[in-house]
Amino acid sequence: MIFENSLVFAKKLDLEDPIASYRDQFYFPKVNGAPAIYFAGNSLGLQPKHTADYVNEVMKDWADLAVEGHFHSNKSWVDYHERFTEPLSKIVGARPSEITVMNTLTVNLHLLMVSFYRPQGKRYKIICEEKAFPSDQYLVQSQVRFHGYTPEDAIVTIEKREGEHTFRTEDVIAKIKEVGDACALVFIGGVNYYTGQVFDMESITKAGHEIGALVGWDLAHAAGNVALHLHDWDVDFAAWCSYKYMNSGPGNASGCYIHERFHKDPDIPRFEGWWGTPKETRFLMKSEFEPIPTAEAWQLSNPPVLALAPYLASIQQFEAVGMEALIAKRNQIVAYLVFILEAVGKATQSNFEIITPSDPKARGTQLSVFLHGSGRALFDYLMDHGVILDWREPNVIRLAPVPLYCSYEDVFRFGSILKSGILQQ
Repeated sequence: MIFENSLVFAKKLDLEDPIASYRDQFYFPKVNGAPAIYFAGNSLGLQPKHTADYVNEVMKDWADLAVEGHFHSNKSWVDYHERFTEPLSKIVGARPSEITVMNTLTVNLHLLMVSFYRPQGKRYKIICEEKAFPSDQYLVQSQVRFHGYTPEDAIVTIEKREGEHTFRTEDVIAKIKEVGDACALVFIGGVNYYTGQVFDMESITKAGHEIGALVGWDLAHAAGNVALHLHDWDVDFAAWCSYKYMNSGPGNASGCYIHERFHKDPDIPRFEGWWGTPKETRFLMKSEFEPIPTAEAWQLSNPPVLALAPYLASIQQFEAVGMEALIAKRNQIVAYLVFILEAVGKATQSNFEIITPSDPKARGTQLSVFLHGSGRALFDYLMDHGVILDWREPNVIRLAPVPLYCSYEDVFRFGSILKSGILQQ
């Protein structure tokens, strides 16, 4: 498509957008009394307007039924989490039996490491990307120390080439082959939080398996954002948060994927709890753990239903829209944002740089822009003038025009504000 830098053109794109009506289903924060241009959905998604109904339903059932709400509420609590398996399986490309929802992201990754990081003999190293999201770095460092190794020895980082902002797939695969049978686990963030780069998860997973390692992914910035086919890619395990692109609310529950080949392995180590046992026999209070033959076996405690209610509200919205429609709009609105950024750069003779890959297959919703010659003052100007986005040191702004609720008019108006901010510096 040939884009135009005009409000009329942006409004035309909005009129042609088949999912434009979903924008009205969200609350937007206000800046100076007007709805904000919200480009921070990669950090925290907006609240769907129907979310409160889901939470209030649980509150009413609790008031009216108390403990009987576990079995006799409109959405019984004992199997509340099971409502996620089918819709989430479509979002991440898995079988429903490979999905569960529990705890929060880093908690789940630690629990999954019990099963999938099992160093033995010379096979003890973990391969990850350099400057991963800090929580992933702490996770991996603490796991290797827990097993008696030092991070300096046991952690192998994949590095970007000198002068480049993103990772090359061939370099990732070369490093995996180099480490070879010393590698126990390949563990990477599927979408890099800083640059927005989408890793070639299929090729990297295959390379990890070829050297005999297990492969897991942190999908915090991928789930609900990019096309995933975890089962077909033969990924061993993955986890993601739900409060970014899936709009479940701050710090909310995490989704987990565990490939079905592990479900009936009697020897797999894991931390166990009673919610990992079949609900048909759970209340017999057996002393021996009997795992559910699905990903649910990794559950520990009964689910926090009040926390899951907002997630369910969002997931059912995703079910109505479908990932195919979201990705189609994402590709176009991000391309339009690139066009606007380049137009503003040319008009103002600014040399800011988009460090997110230009290949649509290697990026999702987020664009990261390095502000050469500008800086925090420009970020503050944008925030003060109604654009909510985020800042990452040393000089990067991250922009995420989430397709479910952002409009092309948002993108055009952002360009106008950006241009004004640059010219006033």
